[in-house]
Amino acid sequence: MKGLLITGDRSGSGKTSITLALSALLSRAYEVQTFKVGMDYIDPSYHTGVTGRPCRNLDSYVMGPAQNRAIFDHACAGADIALVEGVRGLFEGAEALSNEGSTASIAAMLDLNVILVVNARSITRSAAAIVRGFVDFDPGIRIRGVILNNIGGETHRQKAVAAIEHHCEIPVVGAIPRTEEMHLTMRHLGLVPYLEGRGTGDFLARIDAITGMIEDHVSLDALLDCAGEVAPPATPAAPLFSPAETADVRIGVALDEAFNFYYADLFDLLASLGAECVPFSPVHDRLPDADGYILGGGYPELYAEGLEENDAMREAVREVSRSGTPIYAECGGLLYLTDRIVLKQGWQGSDADASHAMCGVFAGEARMPGRRVVGYVEGQSSAASPLGSAPFRGHEFHHTDVVLAHGTPFAYRITRGIGIKDTLDGAIAGRTQASYTHLHPVASRTMLAHFVGECRNHS
Repeated sequence: MKGLLITGDRSGSGKTSITLALSALLSRAYEVQTFKVGMDYIDPSYHTGVTGRPCRNLDSYVMGPAQNRAIFDHACAGADIALVEGVRGLFEGAEALSNEGSTASIAAMLDLNVILVVNARSITRSAAAIVRGFVDFDPGIRIRGVILNNIGGETHRQKAVAAIEHHCEIPVVGAIPRTEEMHLTMRHLGLVPYLEGRGTGDFLARIDAITGMIEDHVSLDALLDCAGEVAPPATPAAPLFSPAETADVRIGVALDEAFNFYYADLFDLLASLGAECVPFSPVHDRLPDADGYILGGGYPELYAEGLEENDAMREAVREVSRSGTPIYAECGGLLYLTDRIVLKQGWQGSDADASHAMCGVFAGEARMPGRRVVGYVEGQSSAASPLGSAPFRGHEFHHTDVVLAHGTPFAYRITRGIGIKDTLDGAIAGRTQASYTHLHPVASRTMLAHFVGECRNHS
């Protein structure tokens, strides 16, 4: 199997569109397993959509080397090519003086060759200086090729390519013209998720246009020449992904256009813990019978009207929470469990505030828009949590504020990040917990196992 990591010189370099198109093109002839560096749900949804294989996340801040390697080896079974998309610039990470949390750390950890995407808008010879700087900054990172983006014309392309290949002795495998066609559809928290957009012709047409652009301006043969051989795992697939012999507990997982921010590993780990996953839609369905429920992140603010109209679902969620059935909610799930979502005047051009009733498990409301918060989280959960007492690292990613009633208990104390209120997160109501913090299931497997145990004990 061959492996390659696509990274950028900065955020906005175009690496997501380029990786998406390369994944689609290579999937025509190969089994392509994609990965995304960082705690991110939306980019992986695109890679999953075009390859047909679940994209997996890798992160050296949230997870250790053994966990990242286990995810990589497990996902690569049966693949011909592993294609990893980086996050932000190659060396951007959690800290200023270390590689922790960076794309570079994953490249080193998995011994992957690197393609550097350079935003070459308005530069030619300076592009060579940028590439040279990246190569020399950490000689242990093997940059084997360059893709130039935002090229203004043939003269621009020729000068930039000549400068890089002369001064850096690294091939330029592609040069992408500056065009609006290369931009994916955006909204307030980034790209529109693939699950949501795939039903519209314009959305799919834009992906096809990007794929065609990359096909015309990147040499796949030269790209694959830059790839390195990926050594097979030294041991069999990690036992943490091995399914249990029997599934003796049912866990309902909210999965629809409003709630779809999940890491692919969650479903494998639930199976390994003896849990049957029962997907359901809070927008369209009735609540399925289960021993516990997971309400992931997403965009409930965009589907607030539909969520409000499903009275039976909201009432059922409130009742199972009151009965002590374990419920774990993250971000969008947190919003759904409050009394209401308030969409402020001006949101999407509205003339006045609009309020939509939610489940009412927690007294309080979610307000949209609010602070835009993106970053790593670190903290400690208490024994009050249905996920048990444990240290954790995760991520928060939202554009809302949640204001809960005075006296609401919290299970998380945050030492890095913001949480719901004053470094407190993980609001508690009986055996229901809701937080802004997103946990990675592999990094927090002991907490997930504790939650499954709570569901099993309740059944």
